[in-house]
Amino acid sequence: MKNIFKITVAAAAFAATTAANTATANTVVDIAAGDERFSTLVAAVTAAGLAETLSGPGPFTVFAPVNDAFAALPEGTVETLLQPENKDQLTNVLLYHVDDRNLSAAQIPAGSNFFKPILTSERTCITKDANGVTVADGTGDTANVIIADIKADNGVIHVIDKVLLPGTRPDCH
Repeated sequence: MKNIFKITVAAAAFAATTAANTATANTVVDIAAGDERFSTLVAAVTAAGLAETLSGPGPFTVFAPVNDAFAALPEGTVETLLQPENKDQLTNVLLYHVDDRNLSAAQIPAGSNFFKPILTSERTCITKDANGVTVADGTGDTANVIIADIKADNGVIHVIDKVLLPGTRPDCH
């Protein structure tokens, strides 16, 4: 509970700072910082030092896990990733969630296709079918896009129900 409080306080402080510095901007970071469902993600982006980058011109497509997705990770994972000595690992996990294009759900091709996130050493498999859009990660698990196309000045956010983790190239067929 104490760690959740720290994450929430960090997210609130970041949101206040972001709002004060970019009152007219509506970046992917601004949107995430203004939505309680992303407080853990915002704390992670801040800890990794990626807030300024993701507030830049982009374009970015962010597959943004909700707080419940972070809570579903094994106990202690989030706290461990947020420690300064694990910044590189946290950065890799976060960059695995970002594409350097502005991809609306309509622009994602039907079927299963490999996508190269900003973490260029890795791939995700994005599947679009009659049931919606899913993203398979390096663990073989799949995240569902639960809200698509939250538009920002520098890209788009697709809300997902699982934290994507790098690993083995996912099966994509």
